[in-house]
Amino acid sequence: MNTPPGLPAIYVLRLNPGDDLRAGLASAFKELQGRGCQAACVISAVGSLSRAVLRHAAQAQASVLDEPLELISLSGTLSADGPHLHASVADASGQMRGGHVMPGCSVRTTAEIVLAPLPGWAFSRAHDARTGFMELVAQPLAVRR
Repeated sequence: MNTPPGLPAIYVLRLNPGDDLRAGLASAFKELQGRGCQAACVISAVGSLSRAVLRHAAQAQASVLDEPLELISLSGTLSADGPHLHASVADASGQMRGGHVMPGCSVRTTAEIVLAPLPGWAFSRAHDARTGFMELVAQPLAVRR
């Protein structure tokens, strides 16, 4: 498989105070798209949030946590259809919360994120009648020789 010219093997991103976590990752992916990337994933993330908006399993509404939080983990996929992200955060007493990352998660001091572009893949989302949600469609790209 050939990596598109200019596509890095690893992409490192630092978000600043006040940045929206989800929007920042979507913006980073748009930059990777401009370099020929059609799929990426989160390898690592640490930092802090002043606000987290997380949707929990089988809940229609998101929970809003307006307090200083440590970003303990972040995982997910990035595609032209947008990011699909899950995060774990801890409050000042170490209590953990986690869920699906919604818009409105605001960086408190920093968010240091490492992404892996996946040059052999194209990710998209399509409605799945079994789940009722837009689910990942992962397609290997043709190998160029």
